[in-house]
Formats: sequence, structure tokens, C-alpha cells
Amino acid sequence: MTKRIINLTLSAVVEEIENVLETYSYHPYRQLFSIPDLRQELIAYVLSRVSNRYVAVDEEQQASFKSLHLLTEETLCIKILIHKGIEKILHKKEEQMTHLIPGVVDPGFAPSNWFG
Repeated sequence: MTKRIINLTLSAVVEEIENVLETYSYHPYRQLFSIPDLRQELIAYVLSRVSNRYVAVDEEQQASFKSLHLLTEETLCIKILIHKGIEKILHKKEEQMTHLIPGVVDPGFAPSNWFG
């Protein structure tokens, strides 16, 4: 049997990032972090600042070890790090934001398709 190392913290952090981003507005936060490179940067930011838990399992058992139950304090710490990471990355990418994501268009200025 071949053993495989799984980072249990990774799936918990990804899930918490999803939950936290849902509390932010679409533009620019969720739109910016829908870019895979920036999402990975946020994940790396959080993972590098928390204790990671790993498990070595047989490849057949891999699916059953994907989730990690966090303590309330761990979840709170991860959420705080996510908020800090979002702000840090947003500040770092501020100049590039106009190129990464388009601005919000005011519907009053959008061309009408009423004329056909």
C-alpha cells in the first residue's frame, strides 16, 4: 500500500476563506479573489501563519481524511488571518487592480439594447 501525506489544515482554510469572502462585497473583494493566483496567495498567507496538521494515509483512505474539525479559537484565528491577508493582498495589488478586474459600470451609462 502506498501512503500519501495530506494537509488537513488546507481544506479547513479553503472552506473558511469561502465563508469569509461571502461576507465581503462582490466588487472588488470576491471578484479579485476569484482570480486563482490571488486565491492561492491568500491561502498561502493563512497557511504560513497557522499550525498545520498532516496525516499519512493509504491512497484508498484518502477521501475520508479530507476534513478537519477546528476548535472555536482556531477558527477565529484563521478568520482574523483571512481578513488581514485580504487587506494586505488588496493593498499590495492596489495599483494592478484596474488591470486585474474591470470596474463596476453604472447601469445609467451602459448602452441600451432597447433599440435592437
